[in-house]
Amino acid sequence: MARQDGSAGFTHRTVLGPAGRIHLVEQGTGPLVLLVHGFPESWYSWRRQLPALAAAGYRAVALDVRGYGRSAKPAATDAYRMLDLVADNVAVVHALGEESAVVVGHDCGATIAANSGLVRPDVFRAVGMLSVPYVPRGGPRPGEVFAGMGGGEEFHVSYFQEPGRAEAEIEPDVRGWLAGFYAALSADTMAGPDAPDPHFVGAGGTLRDRFPEGPLPGWLGETDLDVYAGEFERTGFTGALNRYRNMDRDWADLAAYDGAPLKQPSLFVGGTEDASTMWLADAIEAFPVTLPGLVSSRLLDGCGHWVQQERPEETNRLLVDWLAGVTPAGSRSG
Repeated sequence: MARQDGSAGFTHRTVLGPAGRIHLVEQGTGPLVLLVHGFPESWYSWRRQLPALAAAGYRAVALDVRGYGRSAKPAATDAYRMLDLVADNVAVVHALGEESAVVVGHDCGATIAANSGLVRPDVFRAVGMLSVPYVPRGGPRPGEVFAGMGGGEEFHVSYFQEPGRAEAEIEPDVRGWLAGFYAALSADTMAGPDAPDPHFVGAGGTLRDRFPEGPLPGWLGETDLDVYAGEFERTGFTGALNRYRNMDRDWADLAAYDGAPLKQPSLFVGGTEDASTMWLADAIEAFPVTLPGLVSSRLLDGCGHWVQQERPEETNRLLVDWLAGVTPAGSRSG
């Protein structure tokens, strides 16, 4: 089932995945490029990439990840483990009549994209990652690592673990919370380096306590915020947060891939002002070993976490240049 959104040139489509419906938005024809969003977003975070990739000769498809937007939201917490999300991506490729695709992800979507390439190299022949670099599975359980971060403060991933806890903070004012969260991680609105870190929660506090007050980030208009808020006001946040509640399960599920490199042609784009690239600087330095097929790695100066929204023109140029080398426009994707 598909419907045309004439105002934007996007086609909205629903396909069947392992857990039920998967909502897609697509534009263009040519080799398939699958775009996977992060937290707390939706297909809409790729609104600036869909037309650019379509104009360059690609079939660009952005999905709502399981638990988000108009896609299925299974009730069980453990229905959001990484292997389930990889299976969803494979189902999308096949439902669209293709045998293979390039996959690009942002934030936790970058991790989903990387693992899709790792687990199903037969389907995903190239992998692009924005904001969050590839980190091979290994070391102690993630829950133990996150619990040891921050000293007397609580890392946001640990804060997200208890079902209902973060939801109680966010859902009474979804729009306001999203505005603050987006601003906290945007280069033009984030607090100064001496301010309390918004990735951590103080004793007895909330994440929102550390969000900056002031205008929206330059990339986020009131209409854009309405789109994001409208989706989460309808769906709630549990499906989105359940991704974080499966990281220890993923660690166990992916044991066979311990230390494994991601061999396909790859791309990484991050921002110099993004905590992800700062904390994971060692992972970026390890790319010659962990990403032997790396084509390009770029840090955009003065860019925060929301790379493709903060700097759409640069991101689009990097994506199109990379795609031209790994999947020339007009070639068959099967």
